[in-house]
Parts: sequence; C-alpha cells; structure tokens
Amino acid sequence: MSTNFRNQMKEVMSLAWSFVKRNGFSMSEALKVAWANLKLKAVLRKKVVEFFFKKTDGMLRQAFGTLMSDRVPETKGTKKTADNCQVYFDCEKEEWRCFKKCNLVKIVER
Repeated sequence: MSTNFRNQMKEVMSLAWSFVKRNGFSMSEALKVAWANLKLKAVLRKKVVEFFFKKTDGMLRQAFGTLMSDRVPETKGTKKTADNCQVYFDCEKEEWRCFKKCNLVKIVER
C-alpha cells in the first residue's frame, strides 16, 4: 500500500470519526462528508471550485473558492485555524474564508 493512500485513509477516517463524535453523524454519512472534504481540498489546489455548505445559522451558501498559489494574495502572517475548518480564498469577495468541514454539502464538477 502506498504511503500517500495510507495517509489519505488516515485523514478520512479521523475526520469521519470526529464527525461522529462531535456532530452525531452516522458513520456512513460521516465517511461521505469526509471523502467530499478530501476531494474538495485536492481540487481547490488545482482550480476555482464551486461548492455549497451550510452556514452556522443554517442557510445554504454557494461559494467559489480556490487555493491556487497564482490566484491567492500573498499572506503576511499565518493564523492557526481549527482542524475542523476548511480555509479557502473566496474568488467573489476576494477574501479568505472558512467553513466547518462537517457542513460541506456539495461540490459542483465542471
């Protein structure tokens, strides 16, 4: 088994288990959301992605974000974010944003 695959499986399983413990997900739905988060993180590094997540007030939010180095501004310092948050650069607002990983709803493929 390759090291990369083993690391991905470890990340997915630990993320899914945290969804079960913290958010009351079943293991099945936790694994679906964990895999979607892993996929989103990989695609954000390659291109601008359209995705949907639930905001903390319950509303559904459509976002266009990326983590491509040529699209994001230079950062002066780093701010530590929680492990349960996904950080992305919002291409519409031209600002850094984040959302709780457990609230990811859908990634739109283009």
